[in-house]
Amino acid sequence: MLNIDQTDRAILDLLQADGRMTHAALAEQIHLSPSACLRRVKRLEGAGVIAGYRAALNLDRVGLGTTVFVEISLTSQQEDHLDEFEAAVMEVSEVISCHLMAGDADYLIQLVVADVADYERVHRTWMARLPHVAKLKSSFALRGVVTRRGVTLTSEPAREILRIHSREQR
Repeated sequence: MLNIDQTDRAILDLLQADGRMTHAALAEQIHLSPSACLRRVKRLEGAGVIAGYRAALNLDRVGLGTTVFVEISLTSQQEDHLDEFEAAVMEVSEVISCHLMAGDADYLIQLVVADVADYERVHRTWMARLPHVAKLKSSFALRGVVTRRGVTLTSEPAREILRIHSREQR
């Protein structure tokens, strides 16, 4: 595991908020030279801490305004059944996330679709055909309350220093 200090955490917090931030702007925010900042970002990328950069889409604006959570129980917990199920669910493009769970269901899947009719299509085409499924329970989200695009890594004192510096720059 890579040793990540408070400066690295500040870099990660800022890049999670704005992945298109220039290295110069990033360096200014964390009080480093641009070259030192770039070295740190490259080190974090090389170590796999930064897994990539992507655009965050407004799903309503692209016609995928319905979120469905599906609890799935398999017929058994045999390793080959888990592997076959996981390989098959990776082929379903509407799936946003799939988690192996402890508890009543074996898996919890989050997917996005246009509407209920679109979910019926996905259900018939994919979900009902996944291997080794014993039980499938779907729940529709009425609305999102919190969707975080990242996690906060800096401590409160470090965030306060960044806020103070940001106010001084204005």
